Amino acid sequence: MLQGKKFIKVLSAVTVCTMFTAGFTTQAASSMPEAFTIDTVDKGENTEAIGRIPALEMKDTKKAATDAKTAYDAEQRRIKEEQERIAAEAQRAAEEAQRAAEEAQRAAEEEAALSAAAEASAMPVAAGDQELLASIIFCEAGNQPYDGQVAVGAVIMNRVRSGVYPNSVAEVIYQSGQFGPAMTGWLDSVLASGGYTDTAMQAAADAIAGANPIGDCLYFGNGDWGIQIGDHFFH
Repeated sequence: MLQGKKFIKVLSAVTVCTMFTAGFTTQAASSMPEAFTIDTVDKGENTEAIGRIPALEMKDTKKAATDAKTAYDAEQRRIKEEQERIAAEAQRAAEEAQRAAEEAQRAAEEEAALSAAAEASAMPVAAGDQELLASIIFCEAGNQPYDGQVAVGAVIMNRVRSGVYPNSVAEVIYQSGQFGPAMTGWLDSVLASGGYTDTAMQAAADAIAGANPIGDCLYFGNGDWGIQIGDHFFH
């Protein structure tokens, strides 16, 4: 009987201790702060809420990071495109400046050439040079087409301007060994009688004014090379 009572007392004490222990544990658990580092798979009502909060925050953090990187990448693309646009504009400006410089240089060269041609065309001639030139044209090319007559006059004017031959029409025409009619006296006869034609006179005027169908040629003859006009070759 006494042993039975002792057993009941021991059982009661164990029960009370167990209840206190459970209550202490529950109180301790309920008084803990909501620590976001806890990761649990417990499906209890309270612990499930604690596990769900950090997941939402992590999702927001990841989204913010993704948005920030997207914005950064977009800004970098914008900066690169702007730099490329500026570089392209600078390249176009440089090319346009180069073209403008080349055009200006070309225009200056053309103007200089025209000026030189005008000066050459305006080279003063002595009185009677046109008649003398018309006479030699008539003697050398009176039976040739008009361009051929102008070409003979142009050869003489090229020599006057060349710096290699004498610098006057008369000196070029009468230079020793150059023109047959001048050496034979035929030229002087035509000049004295005015036997040259109006066509030869006009060809002489055009040659003195700068008309030149043969470029810088200094010679003509009946050969087989050079620029051919009528029966003559100019070289």
